[in-house]
Amino acid sequence: MTTVTEIIHQVPYYSQWESPELVREIIAGKLSAADDPLWGQSGAATQEEYEFWSWRLCGMACLRMALDHWWGVAPPAVTLAGECLAAGAYVRRGERLDGLIHAPFAAYVGERWGLAAESRPDLAAEDIPRLLAAGRLVMTSVHPAVRTLGPEPARRGGHLVLAVGATERELVIHNPSGFAGESQAFARVPWTDLPRFYAGRGIVLGPHGAAPADL
Repeated sequence: MTTVTEIIHQVPYYSQWESPELVREIIAGKLSAADDPLWGQSGAATQEEYEFWSWRLCGMACLRMALDHWWGVAPPAVTLAGECLAAGAYVRRGERLDGLIHAPFAAYVGERWGLAAESRPDLAAEDIPRLLAAGRLVMTSVHPAVRTLGPEPARRGGHLVLAVGATERELVIHNPSGFAGESQAFARVPWTDLPRFYAGRGIVLGPHGAAPADL
């Protein structure tokens, strides 16, 4: 990485599960997501609906963080997911879900929430600090294993985290599926580790009226 001026945006954190402290148990299979005691806050009508969506809500958690940061609101995650389904940002095929599909999601965010949103299918890691310095937040596609910085996964991407800051040594993220006290809010991913997880694409979010991020 080139020299980075440290910047960290004070963005509220939301997990993709309603009980952030239970994420480790849910991911390990020791607790069913349907048994999350706060499932009703998600906007799901049933525990089964929550179980289905909770594993797929990383993008909605990132959106909730951005909306709370700029607008002071955080609509329920499953409610947002339903809107994204209607907008074509998700495609459901029975128990399978395609998405989050970045371009229609960016269009939805702009039309529904009045934020500047831009799908960036080719976003170099070194551009992220400049976007953050310009007041943006970046939904970044990484492998879920970024939560532990474990061994190199077989593929990159598949999970969305929100880049909220950068230092010379690290990207600072809010990870919707991070572990409590370890890798949820303001988790630090060394730039030297990021390439093992980062898919090179993301969605750039900005406040209303922000110009396109033409880096």
